[in-house]
Amino acid sequence: MTKKRKRQEDFQKVKLKVGKKKPKLENATDTTFKTKAIQIPEQLKEDGVLPTQNRKLNIKDLLSQMHHYSPGVKHNALLGLKELLSQYPFVIDAHLSSIISEVAAVFTDKDSSVRGAAVHLLQFLASKIRAEQIAPFFPLVSAHLSSAMTHISEGIQEDSLKVLDVLLDAYPALLTDRSVILLKNFVELISHQQLSKRLKSRDKLSWMLSVNPNRRVTSQQWRLNVLTRLKKFLQAVVDGSSDTEDEGLQEQKDNSHSVRNPICISWKLHANNQQHIQLFESGGLRPKINSSFRLRSLTSVMDSAEKGLSSAENLKSFIEIIIPLLIECWVEASPAQSAPILGNLLESESQQLMQQVLSIIHLLWKLTKRHDETYKMELWLRMNYLVDFKHHFMRHFPYSLQDTVKHKKKDPCKSNKNCMKSSNNIDHLLLNLTLCDIMVSLASTSTLQTDSGWLDMIRKFVTDTLQDGSKLNSKQVNRLLGVTWRLMQIQQNKVATEPLIKAVYTLYQQRNLLFPVRTLLLKFFSRVYQKEDLRTQRIRSRSKVLSRWLAGLPQQLALLGLRNPELSNQLIDIIHSAASRSNKELLQSLQATAARIYDPLEGTLVLLPAEAQRRLVQLVYFLPCLPASLLACLSRCCIMGRMSSDLAATLIGILHMRSSFAGWKCQVQDNSVNDVDYFSFLFSTLIGFSREELTSLQGIRGKPHISQTQLSPIRLYLTDLDQFLHHWAVTEVICHSLSTIPSQSQCFDIIQTGICKYLVGLVVIPDSTAGSVLCAINKLLDQACIISENLHRFLASCCYSLLYFLLTIDREDAEHLQKRDMLWRSCISALALLPRLLRLMLQSLQVSRICREELPVVAQLLRLLMQHGQLRSHMITNEFLVQQIIKDIMTLKSGEVQEQWLTDLHYCFNIYLASHPQTPGPINSVY
Repeated sequence: MTKKRKRQEDFQKVKLKVGKKKPKLENATDTTFKTKAIQIPEQLKEDGVLPTQNRKLNIKDLLSQMHHYSPGVKHNALLGLKELLSQYPFVIDAHLSSIISEVAAVFTDKDSSVRGAAVHLLQFLASKIRAEQIAPFFPLVSAHLSSAMTHISEGIQEDSLKVLDVLLDAYPALLTDRSVILLKNFVELISHQQLSKRLKSRDKLSWMLSVNPNRRVTSQQWRLNVLTRLKKFLQAVVDGSSDTEDEGLQEQKDNSHSVRNPICISWKLHANNQQHIQLFESGGLRPKINSSFRLRSLTSVMDSAEKGLSSAENLKSFIEIIIPLLIECWVEASPAQSAPILGNLLESESQQLMQQVLSIIHLLWKLTKRHDETYKMELWLRMNYLVDFKHHFMRHFPYSLQDTVKHKKKDPCKSNKNCMKSSNNIDHLLLNLTLCDIMVSLASTSTLQTDSGWLDMIRKFVTDTLQDGSKLNSKQVNRLLGVTWRLMQIQQNKVATEPLIKAVYTLYQQRNLLFPVRTLLLKFFSRVYQKEDLRTQRIRSRSKVLSRWLAGLPQQLALLGLRNPELSNQLIDIIHSAASRSNKELLQSLQATAARIYDPLEGTLVLLPAEAQRRLVQLVYFLPCLPASLLACLSRCCIMGRMSSDLAATLIGILHMRSSFAGWKCQVQDNSVNDVDYFSFLFSTLIGFSREELTSLQGIRGKPHISQTQLSPIRLYLTDLDQFLHHWAVTEVICHSLSTIPSQSQCFDIIQTGICKYLVGLVVIPDSTAGSVLCAINKLLDQACIISENLHRFLASCCYSLLYFLLTIDREDAEHLQKRDMLWRSCISALALLPRLLRLMLQSLQVSRICREELPVVAQLLRLLMQHGQLRSHMITNEFLVQQIIKDIMTLKSGEVQEQWLTDLHYCFNIYLASHPQTPGPINSVY
């Protein structure tokens, strides 16, 4: 075999046959594999908890996209966050830190759409996150806000104001805690530091307004936007101050802490030295006690930066920076910069800017009054800024608004009239009043002669505004009255104050005033009256206008009724204050209007809520005279149930103190309550029904309103439970008042005469009236009293009718069951106190006249009377009568099977009467 052939054998080609599989190569790779499921339950569980939005992205995915370089991705992530958090609010609490940090970071994003989406998301989050939740992360939010406000980009600065709006609305207290930094940011938004060689040597650098032509709005509009936010921020600082403001008149706010809690005083305990009443100097909500020591506030231990505007140094420093800038803004917008023909008419945008300037100054003035050395601060403000204010602010005072002129022919008179109106929600009157408030705060009594020129301008403007008859809102009236009060304090003589009070009274007389406006006017007059009343009698000079206002208050109260309970409460408080000071004009007017106020059907007393009723009842004590007609109205108010029994008891006590039976050791007012009228009041209230009502009851027949028995001529009218309980509570107070009258026998004769005249002879009597009469007899009766035969028979009939009613009450009648104890005690007490009354009642039990159904009731009554310990001796005395009644019952039941009630009656008679026990025990029966 040759060498060539051997080579061919080494590389011999394999021949493949048809239908056969190709053999595997020796170096072939095995590509087969097997799979098994991997279980990761914890990771699957975590993915299941995190909710997703429509694009199937959870909170972590969306937050991670906030770092993407693409503005579109970040914008979609913000929209997705809002969508996710609105569907699943619980995610906010779980990821609050991450959400706040990521959203705050895009405040300074270069893309405007991303910043806009961030503002919308922040506004949504502010409605879901409470202040205490975001407080730990608020320094971070504030830092990003400061970065946006001081950013070099104009768009970011503009959007930062939108972020500021959201935070001021939602978290004003948290934002004002960092006031030092934010106030500097406000200043830098509209100005820049004036750097020059001349100013480098000074300690304080001056600021000047800046102009940026690259902004989308004009410089004046930009300053207006910034100053609007600054005013809103300073308002939050003022509102967040813990000290209450003591200037002007403030608008009424709903605050639960401002409700006064009166001290409940029991004069009986106080008279017996069992209750001590502590009096405070300058009382009110915050009593003050004289002390030469003063506690140091917590703000004094902070450094200057932490205290913010609560530090006098920081406030002065900020005023020195901002006031010159505000004056520059005012000069640009003032009428002097416009065409000369316009005079003091302002365009809309200029007026808005000037309004913000004055509002900011006004708020800063408020903050200056929160510090300890207020006088020094006011003196500093006057020395530094009065000249500039007079030159720039008062130069064109007062200011009016110029409407935009349309290309349309108009009547010149009509056009001139419209120039004085407000448009675009601008209030030119508030602009002038704010300016007045700022200026009068710089004046004082010592500077009156120096400032008389511009003070006369302000006084004339205030007087004309009050008297022109225009409709003013509460904000305008609040500022107007504040200026008026300050003017009255500067010049306190009657010649200067009387025209101002008269002007305010002219406004007060307008019809259809808004409730907040009426409230502010009432507070103003009340404050003026209290200030005037504090003066000594030697220098006091009563204002005729103020006296006329006070005299008209009772009539206003009577006319107001239930239309406005809050306003009625304010009128009552003022009337009460003046009445307690014995104001002659008010007391005369109150006396003339008392019949309408205390009318039992439509009077103010029965229409108002309980607390107002209590104050009106207290006013009765101050009335100069209490005639019979007024006492009749008060009696009806007590018994009609339209005021509580406790209040009725208070009224009865007040009338008792005004009567001659109060036992005063000192001289009391003569002829305030006539004795006859007082007894008429007590008797009418004791009966509980008027003569007309008792007459109308005589025609009622049958159940369920009447309880009737054949053995008594009196039928009982069954009153409702509420009416009965109210009448019973009033009866107890009446009985107590009657028992305090010195001559009990004469008092008893008067009550006896009234009962015989008005009740004896009636067929139908209310159950509460019958019980009340028995209570009064039990309270007043003594050995010196002589009871007439008519009264004896009437009381005996009442007793049996009441006892029959109590024994026949259905056990399912829960309403009348509650009357049982009170009526039972009054009947038993009367029977025990008057033996003849018991004998007359037993004599009236002629069982031959009654039907068989009433026999068990009579038997039960006899058994209970025999068992009662208080009546034991009287029943033994009347043993013959009881025995005769039992015989009559046996005669009627003869030939029949003896029932259990008859057996019980025989048993009780044999036990308690037939054996005549010598020492009967006090056995009280249970019916």
